[in-house]
Amino acid sequence: MEYGTLGSSGASVSAFALGTMTFGREATEDESHRMIDRYVAAGGNLIDTADMYGDGESERIVGRWLARADAATRENLVVATKARFPTGPGPNQLGLARKHLAAALEGSLSRLGVETIDLYQLHSWDPHTSIEETLEFLTEARAAGRIHYVGLSNVTAWQLQRYVDVAEFLRLIRPVTIQPQYNLLAREVEWEVVPAALANGLGLLPWSPLAGGWLTGKYTRDTVPADARHGAAPGAMNGLERRRSEERTWAVLDALGEIAAARGVPQGRVALAWLAGRPGVSSVILGARTLAHLDDNLAAVGLVLEDEERAALDAASEPGVADYPYGELGQEQRTRRLHGGRW
Repeated sequence: MEYGTLGSSGASVSAFALGTMTFGREATEDESHRMIDRYVAAGGNLIDTADMYGDGESERIVGRWLARADAATRENLVVATKARFPTGPGPNQLGLARKHLAAALEGSLSRLGVETIDLYQLHSWDPHTSIEETLEFLTEARAAGRIHYVGLSNVTAWQLQRYVDVAEFLRLIRPVTIQPQYNLLAREVEWEVVPAALANGLGLLPWSPLAGGWLTGKYTRDTVPADARHGAAPGAMNGLERRRSEERTWAVLDALGEIAAARGVPQGRVALAWLAGRPGVSSVILGARTLAHLDDNLAAVGLVLEDEERAALDAASEPGVADYPYGELGQEQRTRRLHGGRW
């Protein structure tokens, strides 16, 4: 297992993280604990959960595993959770206001059975709470020893920049990571979110790295499930847009299939290796329902793609953009020739 830093922080994290959204829902507690055992044995050290996963059951399952782990194992782990979405029916049981975050943090600490959460993440943007209020609370939480680092999730580039700017201007705690949806079929974050993260030193923790199963190769042109979420999903789009999306989806799967066949490995491992090697990625979040799924994903550890393989996947998965502001015209207007001269 390779390691890097958690964004601009000095904390070391493994190249692959263990996502726990399935814990207590699709995976029993026993199966979940076996997955953590296997993940840690493989050298993984970043466990990601959230207070809303299974109405808190995911955190409880992780907490009960931590309770039986030895001190050395626990010391090496980076435990991450999130808050923002509803934890109850009340009007103050969601959001990023001080009142809710105080209760949410207390609840997560209790369910996880820890005194400090290593990475406390804001699960999404809250349009009704000022950034100052949120960051002031988190700064106090760090000072009290209840959190170590702060991360963002599911925010746009301008929202990310606002968090960073307010934190620096008011000398409040600064986010070190961002969790976006990112995979070979969802590369639009590269237009604004990834550059903003890179410019501000935030590490990327991509979720849905296999696009809901699409990148594993289990779907073909003749076997597309009606509830599929990406690309070739029937009814997901209409007309020309749908046809273009379907063409891109199959182009990506074809490119993946060729590389996987040449290497003698499943397609999903190639997709994970591509994502793990993208600029700014601190750790790729693996979400598994079973131990077998996790074993298959962990087999991507150590798989490094050649330049020509990356180029083929990049070309097949390049999302189509209008000429402005992300196409050639927009890119040309954002460049400057050092030797000067007219266009």
